[in-house]
Amino acid sequence: MGKKIKSAITPTREQDYPGWYQEVVKASDMSENSPVRGCMVIKPWGYAIWENIMNQMDELFKKTGVKNAYFPLFIPLSYLEKEAEHVEGFAKECAVVTHHRLEPDETEGGLKPAGKLAEPLIVRPTSETIIGESMAKWTSSYRDLPILINQWANVVRWEMRTRMFLRTSEFLWQEGHTAHASREEAMERTLQMLDLYAKFVEEQLAMPVIRGRKTPSERFPGADDTTCIEAMMQDKRALQAGTSHFLGQNFAKGSGIKFQNEAGQEEFAWTTSWGTSTRMIGGMIMVHSDDDGLVVPPRVAPAHVVILPIVKKGGDNRPVLENAQRLKDVLEEKVYHGKPVRVEIDSRDIGGARGWDWVKKGIPVRIELGPRDIEQNSVFMARRDRPANAKESMNREDFISQITDILDHIQETLFNRAMAYQKENTFEMDDKNKFRKLFQKAKGYNNGAFVRAHWCGSDDCEALIKKELSVTIRCIPFDSPTEEGQCIYCDKASSRRVLYAKAY
Repeated sequence: MGKKIKSAITPTREQDYPGWYQEVVKASDMSENSPVRGCMVIKPWGYAIWENIMNQMDELFKKTGVKNAYFPLFIPLSYLEKEAEHVEGFAKECAVVTHHRLEPDETEGGLKPAGKLAEPLIVRPTSETIIGESMAKWTSSYRDLPILINQWANVVRWEMRTRMFLRTSEFLWQEGHTAHASREEAMERTLQMLDLYAKFVEEQLAMPVIRGRKTPSERFPGADDTTCIEAMMQDKRALQAGTSHFLGQNFAKGSGIKFQNEAGQEEFAWTTSWGTSTRMIGGMIMVHSDDDGLVVPPRVAPAHVVILPIVKKGGDNRPVLENAQRLKDVLEEKVYHGKPVRVEIDSRDIGGARGWDWVKKGIPVRIELGPRDIEQNSVFMARRDRPANAKESMNREDFISQITDILDHIQETLFNRAMAYQKENTFEMDDKNKFRKLFQKAKGYNNGAFVRAHWCGSDDCEALIKKELSVTIRCIPFDSPTEEGQCIYCDKASSRRVLYAKAY
């Protein structure tokens, strides 16, 4: 029997995938639970990843003409009630503010709510209604359109089962909202933003996605159409990594977003909304990380390289530390995708734990630098896309000149690995018994799949599959061709395959 390889993370993915995920988050020092149930503290390493995501996405948004704004955290209940389907869809997740101050509780001691509000306020679960109120004020003529707005904010959805980054009661996100003079223009914007999300997630987070349209039962509450991108995690479950909604005129009618068209006639605007969140970080963790900890794609990594000077306790370490600083300075002159290469030096005297700390944090490149390396004009390098013990010696100048190529190769390797995994575990299926057996045993790390199978279009079939197998139609893929077939559940005629999977 082969020697069992010890991993840095316990439990491993195979032993307990949900437990492994929580330990990766903890060991990478990305976040921790807050005193408020269901909420999290995002620590500097985790927040730096989010900052990189924000900055890069924000630049892409602005290139399409979108401008940033900010709207209130509190939404009057009456605003949500203007769009009945919308308020019904979010009712169970809303946090409600009913009082505006505290006062001493003479009976029980401590404090009690006082000053009841005339109208309850909802802590924003999403902002279509309150942004629509502003758009109505800004719009009177077709010349005022389109309005292209985005805000970076926090939202609250009172989740019962929470998991850091994937599903928390409060999370960070961006939400885009646009208003247009025509249906065609609004639909074009809906798909434009979905394409932007897909491109970003694939190119920056190295996560391959499937683009498609949600079924009517899975649409955003109040939307005419919802499009999405779906990614496969290492346990073969799906994660919705971004959505873009065509809202039709529903919210415009509720909020009174009217304009006078070129013919002088009054009509309602056509609106869209689209969003992504810190959930993308959870997806990144589950797609790339391993049993030694986090793996961060270079393009969103807080730092690209960590230099670990080999220091001796009680010795004169100045020559090594000074040499490490010179290496850092030279590397930071290199430009990686428009920004300087980001380098850390860790000179803590904590032995082998120092290197493992950085393995678990997922930094793309680790460099060990000692007196012998300096004498030989070399560096001892390890890449996070390879096993932790796979290290190689490189000529110092070669390493400096090749660092951006190394980072690009790591990025490419992570994407190709994830794409190969998705393809290996995606199947076309027509046999309902095989379909049922697959998802009945789809528990743990090594089971499950993405299945492309036929669906008759019935809400009842969709609901029964979800109830019996905990499987949902993730989307109707855009690349799914028209073809004759039979529904995987009821055998009725079907014209297209949809994507089935268990999901987060």
